[in-house]
Amino acid sequence: MDELELLKKDWQKDNKDYPKLSYNDIYKMILKKSSSIVKWIFIISILEFVLWSAISFALKDADFNKKFQEYNAENIMIPFMILGYIVIAYFLYKFFMNYRTISVTDNAKVLMENILKTRRTVKQYVAVNLGFMIVSAFVVLSIQFNRDEEIISIIEKSSANGELFKFYAISIITTLLVLAVLIGVLLLFYYLIYGILLKRLNKNYKELKKLEV
Repeated sequence: MDELELLKKDWQKDNKDYPKLSYNDIYKMILKKSSSIVKWIFIISILEFVLWSAISFALKDADFNKKFQEYNAENIMIPFMILGYIVIAYFLYKFFMNYRTISVTDNAKVLMENILKTRRTVKQYVAVNLGFMIVSAFVVLSIQFNRDEEIISIIEKSSANGELFKFYAISIITTLLVLAVLIGVLLLFYYLIYGILLKRLNKNYKELKKLEV
């Protein structure tokens, strides 16, 4: 049980052994907790960006990446990667601004609105990341289908044998299955990290609603 829960039990008690807590005392505690949670959301998002960047750097010499460089698809991938960094930078900025806004909030109603705004931002961040991963997979698949000599040869043979639909179906289904696994892992990761923080933030929101009644 945290400090707020302990003090709430003794709020407005007649027992002289406990200090009486005013509306503002409880509000300040909730504000402090909410500000700390949003700060951690911002910090974790930065650490996540560093983690994925480190993984990408570590795998740059992998066989798949070396082969992919032979496709000469920089005109597609570079703008796509730049777009990805712009999206990440946008959400990092949003997380930072959410933290700053909550830190200087001076009334419960505005704090409740800012908590809801932060929750929406996190959910949008998760949805955009997952969406970007799905689009990336199909962009890479499309480049391979059009520029990988081995795959082009398989496509030509499949077309000649009347099995072109079967080839595309197997490729797309396999891609979807791999994406389903990756999405499941990422959703678990996001739930364990951001989900727990959002639950705590939602708990603070409910406490504020009680104060406002």
